[in-house]
Amino acid sequence: MSAGSQTILGNVVDIANRCVFAAEVHVADGRIVAVDPSDASPETYLLPGFIDAHVHVESSMLVPTEFARAAVVHGTVATVSDPHEIGNVLGVAGVHTMLDNAAHTPLKIYFGAPSCVPATTFETAGATITVDEVRQLLDDPRIVYLSEMMNFPGVLNGDEECLAKIAAAHERGKPVDGHAPGLRGDEAARYVAAGITTDHECFTKEEALDKLAAGCKISIREGSAARNFDALVSLLGEFPLQTMLCSDDKHPDELLTGHINVLVSRALEAGIDVFDILQAACINPIDHYGLDVGRLQVGDPADFIEVDSLESFQVLRTWIDGTIVAENGKTTLPRVESTVVNQFVATHVEPTQLAVPADSGKLQVIEALDGQLITNRLPVEPKVSQGIVLSDIDRDILKMVVVNRYRQAPPAMAFVKNFGLGRGAMASSVAHDSHNVIAVGTNDDDLAAAINAVMDAQGGLSAVCRAEDVAHVLPLPVAGLMATGTCEEVGAAYGRLDAAVKEWGSKLRAPYMTLSFMALLVIPELKLSDLGLFDGGRFEFTPLLA
Repeated sequence: MSAGSQTILGNVVDIANRCVFAAEVHVADGRIVAVDPSDASPETYLLPGFIDAHVHVESSMLVPTEFARAAVVHGTVATVSDPHEIGNVLGVAGVHTMLDNAAHTPLKIYFGAPSCVPATTFETAGATITVDEVRQLLDDPRIVYLSEMMNFPGVLNGDEECLAKIAAAHERGKPVDGHAPGLRGDEAARYVAAGITTDHECFTKEEALDKLAAGCKISIREGSAARNFDALVSLLGEFPLQTMLCSDDKHPDELLTGHINVLVSRALEAGIDVFDILQAACINPIDHYGLDVGRLQVGDPADFIEVDSLESFQVLRTWIDGTIVAENGKTTLPRVESTVVNQFVATHVEPTQLAVPADSGKLQVIEALDGQLITNRLPVEPKVSQGIVLSDIDRDILKMVVVNRYRQAPPAMAFVKNFGLGRGAMASSVAHDSHNVIAVGTNDDDLAAAINAVMDAQGGLSAVCRAEDVAHVLPLPVAGLMATGTCEEVGAAYGRLDAAVKEWGSKLRAPYMTLSFMALLVIPELKLSDLGLFDGGRFEFTPLLA
């Protein structure tokens, strides 16, 4: 239905006044012109649309227009989106690629200016976004905030570049997102006092309470890898005006089944008052970021949804600016042709390049944690044969490799626990934040084959088991991060990869998403960059055998 005059009858959920009443909502020219109480007894409910308060669209492996076609089905009308994934690959040009594509969808995608490109100096990224470039981005009205300030040690230590970017946002009246996993007490207070307004990295309630006490809002995250909702959900009832809901990273198979609507239902099941939940899911992001998104009030943009009940929250219809963009589980948005941009130097590796010579000392193993971005450090005796450290399938200690995608360079190796593979290897060019090629596997032949499959695709995901003659590849031609297909197509291809590595033994909920974070140096404890094993606590490289 177009954005002309229309009248929709339903039980209106008035979040501001915490009440529900039968009414006719009158829409004209994309805005709500009247909400007239009715004596009718409608069966459905009308409420403001849902907002994802922090998401990297790139992590869905979909371009913005395709992300939109999937998200609106679940009642999402807007997102607060950090384009630093493509920023790390292509710099400011990558941000403009996202802005340009998003201009072709009615989903209200509000982008930030990436604050940390590159995220650290301890890895090879494809670009640098300078302070001057951040200022230029912030001058663009389409950029509504400074994206997550991941370099919290720099903020705490008074780094001039970090502080200049924060100041640039505040000078323009735009908020600054935070990123400080595990930061507590006085350090958290100092970080927030530097001008940080939100944080989505809390993995314990105690951490969130420290940041709330310092004046920071908390975005409760539940993505495909990092799952902090259960630990933090009670904050919705305790701090309804200081909390928001977000996914951060959402793979296409999960986006097909739900988005913020799922978190709303789960919060209700946890006993949180429905108005407190909807305050966080629909209203707080508007207030915090100054979004031009409707609240289902007269004069607002007609951005709202129709659901079957206030228990299941099954989304029946979604309107944005008065136009129905999803109905009966299907989007009405058309496909938009994607522009393919990339920066990728395909470098094949040989199995012999992946050998790790044995040395004295214990092996520092990265322990991946399902549902968390943080890792642990495990000192273990290495499995050695003929002077070479090998993957140890029996103890689930597998070799991990990162290969530079921007220039030819030798691969970096480490070992990781909890991927669970009994055979084969998996690889990906989605490796936060610099997006070099990362792989984990049971043997060097499969590892090299999985890496080379990603190289041949100029970016993508792969799963290879030569013994079974299995080789699945999902090409990601847009910056090595995103496909050009629909959510259904990309989700199906991703599902085949996910099923393969789980058949080979992985018990991780989202193996590829977990793999993508094994190179995220700004999250402790141990991670692997293309330059070597990195200690995220000390913020320095550390030897593999120590």
